[in-house]
Amino acid sequence: MRRYYSNMSEVTKKSRTPQAIAAEILNPKAPQRILIIGGGYAGFYTAWKLEKLLGKNEAEVTLVDPLPYMTYQPFLPEVAAGHIEARHVVVSHRQHLKKTKLISGRMTKVNHKLRKATIQIEGAKPITLEYDQIVMTAGAVTRTFPIKGIAEEAIGMKTIEEAVEVRNRLIGNFERAAAMPAGPARDRLLTFVVVGGGFAGIETFAELRSTATYLLRHYPEIKFEDVKFHLIEAMGRIMPEVSLKTAEWVVANLDKRGAKIHLNTQLESAEGGVCKLSTGESFASDLIIWTAGVAAAPVVKNTDFPLDARFRLNANAKLQIVDGEKVLQGAWTAGDVSAVPDLTGGGVGGYCVPNAQHAVRQAKLLAKNIVASIRGEEIREYFHKNLGAVAGLGIGVGAFQSGKIGITGFIAWIMHRGYHGLAMPTWERKIRVVSGWVWNFILGRDLVSLEQVRNPRLFFASWAAKPGK
Repeated sequence: MRRYYSNMSEVTKKSRTPQAIAAEILNPKAPQRILIIGGGYAGFYTAWKLEKLLGKNEAEVTLVDPLPYMTYQPFLPEVAAGHIEARHVVVSHRQHLKKTKLISGRMTKVNHKLRKATIQIEGAKPITLEYDQIVMTAGAVTRTFPIKGIAEEAIGMKTIEEAVEVRNRLIGNFERAAAMPAGPARDRLLTFVVVGGGFAGIETFAELRSTATYLLRHYPEIKFEDVKFHLIEAMGRIMPEVSLKTAEWVVANLDKRGAKIHLNTQLESAEGGVCKLSTGESFASDLIIWTAGVAAAPVVKNTDFPLDARFRLNANAKLQIVDGEKVLQGAWTAGDVSAVPDLTGGGVGGYCVPNAQHAVRQAKLLAKNIVASIRGEEIREYFHKNLGAVAGLGIGVGAFQSGKIGITGFIAWIMHRGYHGLAMPTWERKIRVVSGWVWNFILGRDLVSLEQVRNPRLFFASWAAKPGK
């Protein structure tokens, strides 16, 4: 294991002359200014690791993100299902990054030739930050297609706010439907649609189906057959990360639970909430969830860094931004916004797939490489062989795949919770999540919907006295 020292490696010290060492003591180098753009997985973990590795006065680290927290996205389906409290799956930057300067703003431009970044802070004039090293970890956004009605009617499952809204709307729809007579309006409220059969889509779909089944015991006015769940997938199978046998088991399991998966099917329109499929089927829904892929954050287009055909930052295996074969000194990247070569040969198109497993590990190595570069030490290449994939499909149901080994059912569900419980950053957050699972097991799910948080002033404004009245 590599050992790190507060100023320079012992090897470097021994190889330098007494005069050179004396000159550095008399004229110490100014601290390196490290600027991190984006506080998601890659950005947060890079800053967190840098705080542990950097010596005193060795560098000044600044993290820029419009949000004051990192979201642990694998838990979003469980937030939507009500298994986990929403605040427990986000990690506060200020609570856990003690030595990093935090700026709540959005990067609008980077000129790496001048080593300057422009930051827009809400309600204030833009500021310019100068840096020596920049870390581009702006993450990804939901990728959509120009399908009529999607932008107006659908919701994603990429942020904690979206997961909370999905939960509120699911329960709110049950509440409203319970008071309505049978008919198209009631059917629309009780029809739920997920677009995309990857891990995010399947987990969201299965968790919501599990929640809906649980809700039925509290809504005697609604029968099981009244609730419709549809998942639309353009490909001929779901969850490409698992074997075909495991994927088929998941489809069969969900079918038994009253959740229909439409394979080899495209969503052609969602205007007015009416989903029209390429098969000719059509149904109206009040909750359409889009999970069909991600794309690199568009902000990278406002830089002078080279991008690939998918608008990701070009990178080498050492996590340096490159222009062809040329390394752009002082420029680093990791996570969903980057095209990092997968040296294991298992990545799609030869690159690491955009997931948390890679982002976290890349960030930890990136921090080590930055420190090594500051100290004149060797930097290393990123190499991580995928250990497997695990999915939660509702209480007591899961799926696990590692190589040719596939496990489904209760054991896989335990593995899912065990893995993500350990992977959740910081012990403080791990404890909150696990304790929430325990209390839900003892007390049952919390069925409260807080839909009015969309308009928190409505009650006050409705009854506030107005001049002249």
